[in-house]
Amino acid sequence: MRESAAERHDRLLGLVRERGSARVSDLAAQLGVSPVTVRRDVEDLAGRGLLDRVHGSVSWPQEQGSAGAASYGAGGGPVLGMLAPSATYYFAEVIRGAHEAAARAGARLILRISDYRPEEDQARAESLLAAGAEGLLVAPGWRRPGDPAAYSDWIASLPVPAVLLERQPVPGSRLDGIDRVCSDHRRGALLAVRHLAELGHGAPLLMARDDSPTALAVRSGYEEALGVLGLRAPRDVIDSVPAELYPDRFEAAVQALHAAVSSGSATAALIHNDVDAIQVVQRLAELGVRVPRDLALIAYDDEVAALADTPLTAVAPPKREVGRHATELLVERLGQARGAGGEEPRRHVTLLPQLRVRASCGASTV
Repeated sequence: MRESAAERHDRLLGLVRERGSARVSDLAAQLGVSPVTVRRDVEDLAGRGLLDRVHGSVSWPQEQGSAGAASYGAGGGPVLGMLAPSATYYFAEVIRGAHEAAARAGARLILRISDYRPEEDQARAESLLAAGAEGLLVAPGWRRPGDPAAYSDWIASLPVPAVLLERQPVPGSRLDGIDRVCSDHRRGALLAVRHLAELGHGAPLLMARDDSPTALAVRSGYEEALGVLGLRAPRDVIDSVPAELYPDRFEAAVQALHAAVSSGSATAALIHNDVDAIQVVQRLAELGVRVPRDLALIAYDDEVAALADTPLTAVAPPKREVGRHATELLVERLGQARGAGGEEPRRHVTLLPQLRVRASCGASTV
């Protein structure tokens, strides 16, 4: 199976994090790709502040520390651990928000990446505790609907304060009783469906992945939005997959969307995620379907949507703010644990996405 760019980025980051620094040529050999590919990856990651580049070598950013703990302040503040499923794409902004909030609090941050392997989350969290973390920010590597029930008990049993971020546990479970900070993806889907309906398109077609909590929440939100707005889907949801990993399945999904547009059953679509949306637009153009002339389109995530040839209208979850609010809440909990007095009630903080209107839906931009 061909490795995706995001997976390669995570492996590259893991190698640099373990070593502190590495030469591009060594990384290319370790990753099994060309030096040109690694240089391109490094340029991308350095541009997002995840790596530092110097004369043919790369290093873990000084403010993020090396393989062990990352020093964000010199004030002897608390040590915070963060478990994230990825350090690229969506979670790069979440980590950056946590980074900024930790710096303001004079805290140190230790980062572990699970690579969306929920069965490894507990071991990585234990390594954070062994490295001195006094509290944890936890974004489990859940991917499937059954993962929250199968891989959550350990989180509720942690011996230190913890804040769940960008994850919704099983209602009524033990994990449902701890602090969490999440984006309201159902609200995000409603924003997209309502915007397209107000432009006169009726119900848009949904093309989405099913391999992450965000994707599953977007799917649920889409169904809820149709009910709220009294709309009926033009057809069943089209299952999307990474084009670089499953080219045949991706082509089948594009052909299904093309057929819906050609038949007139759909004039608008919501696509999760940005990368898929850009690739879909490119392939549709080859098939004679133009955005927004023939199809109004909204992407979900707003990571790279603005960089498409036709800038894509996109739902933008407040990723950086999720990291910031979760870190501030964890620092507050640690302060309460060290002080006297009763503990405040647990909090479930929900942050609302925004709709960033661009050219792909045919409306005036804002």
